[in-house]
Amino acid sequence: MQKVKPDKPKLIVVLGPTAVGKSAVGIDMAKKLGGEIINADSLQVYKYLDIGTAKPSSEELREARHHLIDIVSPDEDFNAGMFRSRAASVIGNLYNSGKNIIIVGGTYLYVKVLLSGLIEGLPANQEIRDNIKKLRSIFGLPYVYDRLCLLDSESASKIHPNDYVRIERALEVNYLTGQKMSELQSRHSFHEQDFEYLKIGISLYRESLRERIDERVDAMMEAGLVDEVKRLRDMGYTSDLKPMQSIGYKEINQFLDGDVDLERAIELIKRDTKRFAKRQMTWLNKDKEIKWFEPDSDNEQILNLAGKFFEGHHKE
Repeated sequence: MQKVKPDKPKLIVVLGPTAVGKSAVGIDMAKKLGGEIINADSLQVYKYLDIGTAKPSSEELREARHHLIDIVSPDEDFNAGMFRSRAASVIGNLYNSGKNIIIVGGTYLYVKVLLSGLIEGLPANQEIRDNIKKLRSIFGLPYVYDRLCLLDSESASKIHPNDYVRIERALEVNYLTGQKMSELQSRHSFHEQDFEYLKIGISLYRESLRERIDERVDAMMEAGLVDEVKRLRDMGYTSDLKPMQSIGYKEINQFLDGDVDLERAIELIKRDTKRFAKRQMTWLNKDKEIKWFEPDSDNEQILNLAGKFFEGHHKE
């Protein structure tokens, strides 16, 4: 029977800490519910970074179509604003073709920006704010305002030179996204009311997740993470590039530079990944819209919930 297209795109967003099994849940959902996956992992967008980012395998990519994987080179900029723009385009195409849309990824900022709008979704960045505050204390508020005038004259023209809070936010948005706040505000863009969405969280008990992280790192090493980093360096991608400073790549670069031995590099990857997973859960636990499940044992429940949510696509 003919599918009935919903009034607006329906998105299922699969969230959870690193190594918990989000990709497997997303792929299972896509296969069984006729969906396609949009990647929302800030590192899987980069070409050539495969093993250390736990990118879906060739077989997994055949099982379910993925979007926004391998779209930029390691020396190219990519940020939340660019993600939102690219994701919007893919969502529009999938919606028009009647496909179910599944967002999978560990970069919560990307998801927040996608669902809430770029400016509304951007959380405060304490490091950026501290840097702006430092400029103010050294050079004074007029200097900070002049910086905004240079970077985004339109926003500056609407903000009083003494309104530090709004000056700070406009600069913060610019530094976070690489785009002017005035352009982001005026650009034709969608907001949360333009989607229906369901957030599905995948979680494990702390010790189980820590074991999974250890196993994943060991598997990455066996799969050739050291050779992958060597290859990237041979291609001219230096260790100071943003993706090459991410967990896994940073430590292997340190090993290749002779700063640590391989055993210590592996220990650091495991330690830093566990710390990152803990931070991810801190952010995710604040989001009361997420419905939480365990991987494997709750798969049927997840599929039933997702199927009901997507019913608008498959009414007979």
